[in-house]
Amino acid sequence: MGVPRPLLSILKGGAVFFPLLTAACSGPSGSLRKAVNAQIATGDYAGAERRILGEKASSYGAKNAVLYYLDLGAVQHDGGKYKDSDQNLAVAEARMEELYTKSVSKAAGTLVVNDNTTDYAGERFERTLVNVYRALDYLWRGDRDGALVEIRKLTRLLQEYADKYAAARTAYKDDAFGQYLSSLLYADDGRQDDARISLEAAKRAYGWYAGAYGTPTPPLLSAAPAAGEGELVFLHLNGVAPRKISRSFQIAWNEAVAAVGATKNDEAQFGQARNALRAGLTGRAITVAFPVMEQDPYQIAGSEVECEGRSAPTALVEDVAAISRKDLDERQALIRTRAVARAAVKFIIAKAAVDEVKKKYGENSFQALAAQVAAAALAAGTEAADTRAWATLPAQFRLARLALPVGDRTVFVRYKNAAGAVLLTREFSVTIRKGQRAYLHDRTAL
Repeated sequence: MGVPRPLLSILKGGAVFFPLLTAACSGPSGSLRKAVNAQIATGDYAGAERRILGEKASSYGAKNAVLYYLDLGAVQHDGGKYKDSDQNLAVAEARMEELYTKSVSKAAGTLVVNDNTTDYAGERFERTLVNVYRALDYLWRGDRDGALVEIRKLTRLLQEYADKYAAARTAYKDDAFGQYLSSLLYADDGRQDDARISLEAAKRAYGWYAGAYGTPTPPLLSAAPAAGEGELVFLHLNGVAPRKISRSFQIAWNEAVAAVGATKNDEAQFGQARNALRAGLTGRAITVAFPVMEQDPYQIAGSEVECEGRSAPTALVEDVAAISRKDLDERQALIRTRAVARAAVKFIIAKAAVDEVKKKYGENSFQALAAQVAAAALAAGTEAADTRAWATLPAQFRLARLALPVGDRTVFVRYKNAAGAVLLTREFSVTIRKGQRAYLHDRTAL
């Protein structure tokens, strides 16, 4: 049995977006994200890695290649597979750079179908954290030179942001933690001028962070180690980054009309929609989808390092959760306009197709009813919010610095909840050398 003519008519009228329906992959599902985060929380990084590897084709797909390599690289980093992590993050970085450098408009049909039809290029803060992770991958492998290569790349990227967004109404003009980490590694290499410049940049950025993200300026300088001592720097990756989820909203027709008029798009379908509106086309409220952030709970709120009778609490140096929420909030007006315009155009195209069927077969014919059902199904099937994000990131980076006597030391880290109760204690071994910094790190998501 062939496809009914009314349905064929709808498909023809909506040809601009129907071929892309199957390509509109929104990336990993919420259930997959929760499953991976649960494995991270229990320290099952190998299991999280296997799950992501197994979902490469089905959940990620070609348009989400950047997201796949970001997610994979982060869990490999958490699991101590630093070389593998760096290799995958390098692939993500190269593709992100390619997508950002092209400077071309999104593929035709994006506004008509949904934003998931474009290649995921990552957000600005995600690009920064790629270099941070890669620097740490080298650092944990004992390759200080490799770490410095990534820090120099990070410095150039942050300067690019400073040049481009200095006057922009956006909170993310620089990355305070990236600058702070740079200052430490530059100083370790004896590059005092670079260290000073990065530290000053970190101080300025933390000034912005306080207002934009509620992140207080951490104690950026610790007391200088006494003669014959060294220093421990402990980095705590805590929690899980919030996930984007899709929410549907009813929009009045007059708002949809305004959105179409405000959208600068010269595709034929938008011209058709504007002509229809000028002719007095009216409609009812339409349903659109927008992304919103949802934070999965985690219990650990802070940590404290103790060694040789000395202790220091970790300070929040990067609130990834707050940055990602703010980033989405700042773009929400544009996302909303695009989504409303897209839904209105699909309604107009579908209505034109249905009207053709009614004209040919009659207002109350079976064919007209079938066409209306097909049009509604097609519009609903292609409407989806872009919920893609690097979700294997921690919710926050915390850091402590502690001066210690030279020698092999045992370090205890106590992980606490918001009330200050100790939930977990872990033990680490470290070698402290005279006048040098030793670095330790840990990941929690409980």
